[in-house]
Amino acid sequence: MTKVEAPDAQTSPALCCAPVSTPGIRDDQAATLAQLFKALADPTRIRILSLLANADEPVCVCDLIAPLGLSQPTVSFHLKKLLQSGLLRRERRGTWAHYSVEPEALARLAQVFDQGGSR
Repeated sequence: MTKVEAPDAQTSPALCCAPVSTPGIRDDQAATLAQLFKALADPTRIRILSLLANADEPVCVCDLIAPLGLSQPTVSFHLKKLLQSGLLRRERRGTWAHYSVEPEALARLAQVFDQGGSR
């Protein structure tokens, strides 16, 4: 009798793969999202976004220094990156800038992860 061996998982193609059933995102959408993800590719920026998303009103730069444990210029640098990516809004109040989350930007990010709805 000849012994039949199981196919090697590393050299054999997958026997059962789910086909791609929905179209991917367009090139322009991918470019926009890449900018958002690039802005979020830093732990400090994620912390800033989290702090602002949980704030009841726009937050002054000076109020982010202590929770982040960073200097004002460093906090301002990260806020500028998030602002340029479209994730934040800035409001001037005298000499201080107050920041809040741009809801539409967060909606775009959420959409990426909900392309096909529930599966």
